[in-house]
Formats: sequence, structure tokens, C-alpha cells
Amino acid sequence: MVGQNRTKTFLKAMLYMSPALLVVLVFVVYPMFHTVRMSFFEEFNIFTYEGSGFGLESYKAVLKDKTFHKALQNTFVYAVVTVPVSISISLGIALLLNKGIKGSKFFQTAYFLPYVTNAIAIGLAFRFIFHSEYGILNKIIMFFGGSPERWLNDPKLAMPILCVFGIWSAQAFKIVIFLAGLQGIDPQLYQAARVDEAGKFKQFIHITIPQLAPILAYQLVIATIGAFKTYVEVVGLFGNDGPLHSATTMVYYMFDQFYGFHDYTKAAASGVIMFLLIMAFTLIQMRLSNRKAADSQG
Repeated sequence: MVGQNRTKTFLKAMLYMSPALLVVLVFVVYPMFHTVRMSFFEEFNIFTYEGSGFGLESYKAVLKDKTFHKALQNTFVYAVVTVPVSISISLGIALLLNKGIKGSKFFQTAYFLPYVTNAIAIGLAFRFIFHSEYGILNKIIMFFGGSPERWLNDPKLAMPILCVFGIWSAQAFKIVIFLAGLQGIDPQLYQAARVDEAGKFKQFIHITIPQLAPILAYQLVIATIGAFKTYVEVVGLFGNDGPLHSATTMVYYMFDQFYGFHDYTKAAASGVIMFLLIMAFTLIQMRLSNRKAADSQG
């Protein structure tokens, strides 16, 4: 009887989940399978779904491509810079908002606006700020007697500006998540710490950080995955102008191979490599986070 009830419950659950599962199978699982299959051909016809020259030549071509090396380097730099900086800044802002400062509701709304704003639109706003001729930043520099800079046309400044854009645009989601985590911490923990005459810094280290450990791990994983998938930020900031090669990321490289050069197998191979890198970093971060959580509990 119990087994029949479990079977009915399972079938009912599958029935309710079937629309979502169908969408996942059609738009996620099948494209992933097809991309992996495509990556093992030297040439592939996307209209007939037929390929020729089965092997690892596409992977070899990608790994020998200097543009891919540059894209890989840029992606790593972008991730290493933006992930810790954006998490630190968003946590600091969330701590301030959690204290109930005057106008905190307004600031919460203001900080959340970038999350619901199209990244291309934000990129255009940043292009206006950093524009060489009529950019706001150059206007301010010239007002104080400085010389204008060619911000978006200097290859040396491409990645720093992209990182600034990435840090700013990533704040909204992180702040909301951190704020929810801070509001979920039991106030009695801080009261007990104050009774023991623990200062603000000790409270932050011994109460806030351990209580936010799962959220910090989640933010780290999501932010790293997002950094590896950076594409819209590059297009929104540079468009097709400026030192685009200096700010090429892995996703932009993949897009350019597919739509620019119509090298479908090379694009698929670079996508598989990116997937493996993201999976490896995610597993490493999850293992480190679980180890830290186990050490803190022990």
C-alpha cells in the first residue's frame, strides 16, 4: 500500500514537472549534446546536421589559436578581479543598509535597479561616461586641468574599464542576497557578543561571516560562473569599436567563431572547453566551501 502511494506520488510529481522538464530537455540538454557532438567534427553543416572529419582537430585548432589564449587570459583576469571585489563591496553595502540608515529603502531600490536594467543599456551609459570626446569623465578631468584620455580606444585600458563595469553591474543581485542573509541572523547572537564586550570587528569575524558562509559560497560560485560567461558587458561597452581584441572573452570568442567566421566546430569546441573550466572551478569552490563549513562546525 505504501509502495503504491509512493508510485502515485512520483507519477503525479512527474506529471506536474513534465512541462518544465520538456523545456529543459529541448532548450538545454539537446543543445548541449549537439554542441559536444559538433565539436568532434572538422567541418559541420548546421542545415543538414552532418559533419565530416571526426576527431579532435577542432579542439587542437582552438588550443593553438592565439585569440583564444587572449580570450582565456582576459576571462581569468576578469574573474579574479571582479568576483572578490564585487562580493566585498556588495557585502559592505548590505551591512550599511542592514543597519537601517536613513533612506535605506531608497538605496535598496537604487542599488537593485541595475539588475532589472538591460546590460546593453547600462553599457551605453558607461560608453557615454568613458567616451573620448564628450564623455563625462574626461569633462571632469579637463575641468580640473587634466588631459583627456582615450578610455575606450586604448588597449591598455580596455580590461580595467571592463572590470569596473562588471563590478558595478554585479552589485545589485549580490546586495539583495547578502541583505536577506543578514536579516536572517539571530539578533541574540550579537546581544550575547556585546555582553561579552566583543567589538564590531570581532562580531563581524565570529558571527556575521560564519552565519553568511553558505551565502558567501553561493555568491562565489554564481559570480565565478557569471564572470566566465561575460559577453553582453563587452558588447554593451565596446560594441564593434575600440580595442575589442584586448577585451575579448571566451564567450565573445565563441560567438565570433560561430557568427563571424562561421567556424561552427571551432565554436562548439571552445564552448565545451569553457563548460569544462566552469565545472572544474565550481567543483573546487564547492569542495573548499564544504571543507571550511566542516572545519567551523568541528
